[in-house]
Amino acid sequence: MIPKNTLCLWFEKDALEAATFYAATFPDSEVTAVRRAPGDYPSGKEGDILTVEFTVLGIPCIGLNGGPVFKHSEAFSFQVATDTQEETDRYWEALVNNGGEESECGWCKDRWGLSWQITPRVLTEAMAAGGAEAKRAFEAMMTMSKIDIATIEAARRG
Repeated sequence: MIPKNTLCLWFEKDALEAATFYAATFPDSEVTAVRRAPGDYPSGKEGDILTVEFTVLGIPCIGLNGGPVFKHSEAFSFQVATDTQEETDRYWEALVNNGGEESECGWCKDRWGLSWQITPRVLTEAMAAGGAEAKRAFEAMMTMSKIDIATIEAARRG
């Protein structure tokens, strides 16, 4: 069944490689279909992989091999809630150590330029608490690349 809403992610030519990586990295993720172009198109030829259908953490996506016209930006990101430092480290390192790059405040990019926020739930909870607790957690987060849960928890306590 075709989902009512699907994220379409533009890739230069590596949609299958990216989808396969996401499926191997995140739970509830899989590659579900590979569609080849029925004819030539501006950035490819008949028979090339045109789209890849996949899920990331249960979210339906289509990777479109559309050529070099459009690039990913921080204006779109996947936000992944984590429960432990081990889980946070695992996702962060998988994304960054596979040709990606670190950013700030829990953000990183994968090797295809797609942005990810690896966000421990403790940080989200601290921000939702408001007041001085949120301020302390926010100030701690602002000094980090990958989020350190112990530091956030200490900041919450004051």
